[in-house]
Order: sequence, then structure tokens, then C-alpha cells
Amino acid sequence: MTASGPVKLKPGDTIGILGGGQLGRMLAMAAARLGLRCQVFSPDPDSPAFDVVQNAICAEYADVEALELFANDVDVVTYEFENVPSATAMVLAARRPVLPAYKILETTQDRLIEKDFVSKLGIGTADYADVTSIARLHAAIARIGLPAVIKTRRFGYDGKGQAIIRDGDDVDQVWEDLGTKSAILEAFVPFEREISVIAARSATGEVECFDVTENEHRDHILKFSRAPAAISDALAAQARAIAEKIASALDYVGVLAVEMFVVPGNGAPTVLVNEIAPRVHNSGHWTLDGASISQFEQHIRAIAGWPLGKPVRHGDVTMTNLIGDDILSYQQWLTVPGATVHLYGKGVPRPGRKMGHVTEVTPARKP
Repeated sequence: MTASGPVKLKPGDTIGILGGGQLGRMLAMAAARLGLRCQVFSPDPDSPAFDVVQNAICAEYADVEALELFANDVDVVTYEFENVPSATAMVLAARRPVLPAYKILETTQDRLIEKDFVSKLGIGTADYADVTSIARLHAAIARIGLPAVIKTRRFGYDGKGQAIIRDGDDVDQVWEDLGTKSAILEAFVPFEREISVIAARSATGEVECFDVTENEHRDHILKFSRAPAAISDALAAQARAIAEKIASALDYVGVLAVEMFVVPGNGAPTVLVNEIAPRVHNSGHWTLDGASISQFEQHIRAIAGWPLGKPVRHGDVTMTNLIGDDILSYQQWLTVPGATVHLYGKGVPRPGRKMGHVTEVTPARKP
């Protein structure tokens, strides 16, 4: 298999996963059920994905020699997080197919480029502005108004690298605390609810979307996901159509998540896109136990060149993240009817760290 040729894996072939966190762990487990092997590349010796694969490389992403050894042992490369260094992806793409295509990272790793991309598709977002200096920040606030959210353009997640600016705040201090000269200011969105769509796209352009998920955050970290979202069928169809449009415009192969806000509209609510995550996503964890196919298997199928599955939800599903010391209550969850416990093997809990999750499925009543 060449770096540029079409991917068509067979059972026994090997998928290389960049990143060794819980998403890599669950991808490897999904691949194993389909008879596919995985090798994980991660600089963290305590990576939980190392526990479920036979072969792994623990090295820095800038280690070209280690990357070449990794490429020699795999048939296709994917990643479990979007902040893979572009140089790493380029080294691998010269040797093996990298899916989703590494050039997509150039769009999704930069919040400003991502917002411009979505806007050019005619899809609504919060009003935003490029901020490169304190003077530009004051000008952006004068145009957009307050409250507003300032974010670093790159490398932010779970609330890191961002702050809300309200009337009366010391704007200069907020800018200094952010510690960057590359930021984006976004208008604060008075949303009714937060939702996401997990979409899978194959190399041949087939797209399958899971049911729209409603998300609830605590301290900027996802705490609960519920499927289906408590929105109208028309709005759910609009959200899925947006995700499909984005996936197709990116020529995407694999699973991605599109996070959106539901906002009041003229007569009926509408949606605004918040962020794109070019990978399997926390808000799709409910699919492991709540649907006929999980987001992880769907991603493996897509990058392997296999047919996508048709997701069928088994009932009403709630996913609860076990964050930090929440993990200490895992035994209580084991006694809850209809609950399935997933522990990530991360060792000592830390505040804000995702240690596991629980899915609860209430089967749909037959008419």
C-alpha cells in the first residue's frame, strides 16, 4: 500500500494510531473486534492505549527515526487528537496513507481558519474577530460587544486557553493572562442548549450521522451527553445536514464531531456552529452501548475502506463522564440497572481529568 493509493485493509492488517489517550484505547478495541491490529505512537509512557495493543512506540512526535519505524509497521495512520504536530503528519503521509488527511488539521487546528472555513460554507457561527494585540482586542470588543469569549487560536480544549470578558473586566489583564499574540474573540452566544453531531464519511463520499446529542458541561468540561437531543425533528435534520456539509467540504475520511449552539430564531430555534473536532469525540461515547455501531467502529471502518454502518439507537441514552475523583464511585455504578461502566486505566485521578464514563440506556418502548 502506498501513501497516495486507496486504502482497503483486510483482517490482520495494522492501523497506526497517533496518541495514546482513552480515544486511542477505544479505537484499538473497536479495531480488534474487526480482526484488525493497532500500533500506538505516543510520547507518554503512561498512555492508557498502550494497555490494549501488542505493539507501541513511546517517543516524541519530532523523533523522525521513530516515526519511520512506526510507518514501516502499519498500513494506514490515524490520530486520536487534533493537535498532532503538522510536521509529524507530513513525515508519515510521505510513507503511508494518513486519514483523515493531515491537511485538514491546518483548518481545524486554528480556530480563526476554522471559523472562516465554516462561514464560507454559508453556515452560521458566532460573530468573531482576529486578535493579535491589545489594540486589536479593544477594537474587536467595540465591534462585537460584551460579554465575549477570547480564545487562543491553537491548542485549546476543555476550557483551556480561553476566558469570558464581561463589562467591568480589566481587558488588558485578560490579554496578558492569555499569554498569546494569536487569539480570536467570539461573541457570547445566549444559547438554549449545546448539541453535537457525530458524523462519519467514507472515502467514496458516503456519510452517516448519529442522532443529535445534547451536551451539558461543568467547569468547561463535558459532564453529560444525552441522545436524542430535546429538539425538533426539523432542527435535528438541520444539524445533521450541517455536519454532512462540513465533512464533504473537507473531503473527510473518518469520524468527526461538529459542536453547535441552539439559539432562538424568528419563530423557531436555529443552530450556530461552535467548533469542529476532526476525530472521535467525547460526546459520541454513548454510541458504544447505545447504538448498533459505535463511533469508534465507524471510524475504523471509514479509514479501512470498509462500508459504513447504519447507526440505530437502542433507546434513550445518557453518558456521564467520570472526572477526577468521580472515578472513586465506579463500584456504585456497577449496581445500576442498564448502566455500563468504562474505565480508562489512567491511574491516580486528578481534578479535571477524564477517568472514565458510564452509559445508561433506557430501551425504547414498542408502540
